[in-house]
Amino acid sequence: MLSNYIKIAWKVLLRHPFYTFITLFGITLTLTVLMVVTSFLDHLFGPHYPENKRARSLYIASVIQTDSANTTMSSGPASFEFLMKYAKSLKSVERVAIMSNFSFSNAYANGKRIKLNTKYTDVDFWSVTDFEFLEGKPYDETNIRNADHVAVITDALRDQYFGNDAETVVGKTIDIENINFRVIGVVKGSPPTRVYTYSDVYFPYTAPKSNYEGKGMRGRFVAIVLAKKPSDLPTVQAEFDSYIARIPRSDYSNNNQFNVLIVKADTYFDHFVTMFTRSDKDRITLYAIVGLVLLMIMGLPAVNLVNVNVSRILERASEIGVRKAFGAPSKALLWQFIIENVFITFIGGAFALILTFLVIQFINSSGWIAYADLTINLPVFLISILVCLVFGLLSGVLPAFRMSRLKIAEALKA
Repeated sequence: MLSNYIKIAWKVLLRHPFYTFITLFGITLTLTVLMVVTSFLDHLFGPHYPENKRARSLYIASVIQTDSANTTMSSGPASFEFLMKYAKSLKSVERVAIMSNFSFSNAYANGKRIKLNTKYTDVDFWSVTDFEFLEGKPYDETNIRNADHVAVITDALRDQYFGNDAETVVGKTIDIENINFRVIGVVKGSPPTRVYTYSDVYFPYTAPKSNYEGKGMRGRFVAIVLAKKPSDLPTVQAEFDSYIARIPRSDYSNNNQFNVLIVKADTYFDHFVTMFTRSDKDRITLYAIVGLVLLMIMGLPAVNLVNVNVSRILERASEIGVRKAFGAPSKALLWQFIIENVFITFIGGAFALILTFLVIQFINSSGWIAYADLTINLPVFLISILVCLVFGLLSGVLPAFRMSRLKIAEALKA
């Protein structure tokens, strides 16, 4: 029976090329937008280079001081001292990396200024992340202890500063803000959408201008906590929360203005959402807005396709009348039109998949996002299949139900 429905759907497609074009165009365009957006969200939140271990990582990125009514707030990154005391001391973790938020510096090559993003890190940064070293190696504890002027640079900076024809740059010096640093390694760069690992050059935290010796709770540093396995994340969070709960109020209360301290070790997604929400109510509102936008993206084209499908099915009214006259039940006709519409939607989905691949390749090669690595991976593909099914049902159920309810006499007159 299913094969018969598909054969009928194929014949209908060939019978009316114009309706077929309009239907497939709407489906393809809508699904392409959804798949590109899904791919970008996967690029933003998924475990990709150089943060391939995000599934078992927690981020400590802000220290929030507020009052009990949550009306006054002061927030910002933590100090190096704070993270050393409360993050590095965690016992249930594999490693903890500390790094600065990226800052800006300048270098000059052949009289041309190169604007740089710079980052100061500890040694564990290179173990928690999965940077690919194209040359050399990362700095070690000896470099940290001796405050050596060494740096790890990206391949893009290597080409800008030393030129594309340089055989190797390890051991050469690079002048940044009038300080000479010895290049110790070259890595493949990170996309700027991964804000905690993105930079053009990486220094040991004991290098000049890192300000790692600042006192107090607030500073310019963040930490990535790497659990031994994903299932350990709740245990790590509970241990960290217990450390924060024991901090004396005198350490964070400023003239009794702030009496609540909030520091969380969150997954990357939760941390990202927390930047835009202050409470569970705000989070629910955010999810509702995002859901509404997605529903509009899918729903409005689906409504338009309903009208196209009604027009297309109306032309088959006589066929419906004949089938009902020979005893075809409304349920059989309903399933026929639904399967036909889902079949057509999957054809549009196939075109959308091809178009999405081309769009993604264009984005990756355009340079709009440095080191962009958008892909159609398995989760994106499965979500795309689900979207195809939902979209097909949204745009097909109403016309199918309407036509299956036609009376025989009315259908034959049509």
